[in-house]
Amino acid sequence: MTRNGIGIRTAQLRPHRAVGQIHVYDGAGKGKSQAALGVVLRSIGLGINTRSATRVLLLRFLKGPGRAYDEDGAIEALQQGFPHLIDQVRTGRAEFFGPDEIMRFDRQEARRGWDVAKGAIASGLYSVVVLDELNPVLDLGLLPVDEVVQTLKSKPEEVEIIATGRGAPQQLLDIADLHSEMKPHHHATAAEQGISGIEIYTGAGKGKSTSALGKALQAIGRGISQDKSHRVLIMQWLKGGSGYTEDAAIAALQQSYPALVDHQRCGRDAIVWRGQQQELDYVEAERGWEIARTAIASGLYKTIILDELNPTVDLELLPVEPIVQALLRKPRDTEVIITGRCHNPPAYFDLASIHSEVFCHKHYANQGVELKQGVDF
Repeated sequence: MTRNGIGIRTAQLRPHRAVGQIHVYDGAGKGKSQAALGVVLRSIGLGINTRSATRVLLLRFLKGPGRAYDEDGAIEALQQGFPHLIDQVRTGRAEFFGPDEIMRFDRQEARRGWDVAKGAIASGLYSVVVLDELNPVLDLGLLPVDEVVQTLKSKPEEVEIIATGRGAPQQLLDIADLHSEMKPHHHATAAEQGISGIEIYTGAGKGKSTSALGKALQAIGRGISQDKSHRVLIMQWLKGGSGYTEDAAIAALQQSYPALVDHQRCGRDAIVWRGQQQELDYVEAERGWEIARTAIASGLYKTIILDELNPTVDLELLPVEPIVQALLRKPRDTEVIITGRCHNPPAYFDLASIHSEVFCHKHYANQGVELKQGVDF
């Protein structure tokens, strides 16, 4: 039987691997650090659900403690609620610098961060080690590439490594099990009409929904620590049922901040293929859109995640024009983030002020490696 279309693997009743992989997210497009934060959210959720050994280290190079980031509040809240599940270390300057502005301090901070990373990888305490902005650290020559690559190649089998940032060296890409490149697209319509606040993540590579979860974590953190009026909606299509590990972490944040975040799923707990759509698929897609449309129009939410909307439209479960009109009429201070792969880009892509296409250069799933709970779903 030939299957034509896009199917989203659901979370229930699937085997998952125990062996950790090396992920690299690079490229000039947006979404790299967000993808790392999305994995952090999933891993914490898995730990909340299972009480298993799922501790995460979020090690952030080039992001010194002298600067505030949107996600800080949410990470701090999760650390307070679940101190056994997450550690965060930040190193480097608080401001951007180029290759001609490197100081001794930058090399010291990079080495300090790498010493922490080596110890964490070797310790057996962490199931996931996120090396955020490691790639530009290597590209700037602040750490020896050979040493980093050798350490990562020799990691304990069960540890998952996630490296992000522009300029990943070829030696790192060679040992990566997964390499997603975020490539930016620019839409003249959005610029000419002054449309802002619409972000789209699409493409065949891993990192689209994960980036959206990272964006949600940032938005929740902003609401906790900076803007008490910041309210977040996470709306997910084609992901009915249970087994998604981020749910527990989102629920924990909802419990602590009930007025800040809403989370909805719609769809069957099954893959939907083109030509095999069921009546319930249309009903569920429309139900999700009614929630999303109302949220966009209301102005009650500052950040709205429309996860897997693109394949829902591509499968013709929803019409395009009502989505275009809703986005054109959205309040100016409402951000809308849309994710998912699609064969035929719908008209609302032209409204995006940020559009990252995630290219798949490598994916362990293509080598027959199973996905991992707490990382991939």
